[in-house]
Amino acid sequence: EVQLQASGGGLVQAGGSLRLSCAVSGLTFGNSAIAWFRQAPGKEHEGAACIVSDNDDTVYSDSVKGRFTIASDNAKNTVSLQMNSLKADDTAVYYCAADKDSLRVVVDSREYDYWGQGTQVTVSS
Repeated sequence: EVQLQASGGGLVQAGGSLRLSCAVSGLTFGNSAIAWFRQAPGKEHEGAACIVSDNDDTVYSDSVKGRFTIASDNAKNTVSLQMNSLKADDTAVYYCAADKDSLRVVVDSREYDYWGQGTQVTVSS
């Protein structure tokens, strides 16, 4: 059974940083795409970043590029999202998701079958 567990959300002031972590189990970690999505109130899911750790391939959405960094720890089967220079617009529930046995780095939610529970990130202005 594929399971994803997101953690690390919280309240931070604009300009600050947070680091999210996603613990993954039940799949071959290295050759599965793991992504972070977010959903703000009244809005649809928005992709933020994706990584396939075996080839260290990553992709970022334009809205987070240069501020967020996705990374994987193969020994611990975790994927982190380091978020710097946070803005009020980054306020959302953040989810990690897995596209099992896929080497495609995409941030399209339709590609992902497995989702963790969300973690709330609130950025105060």
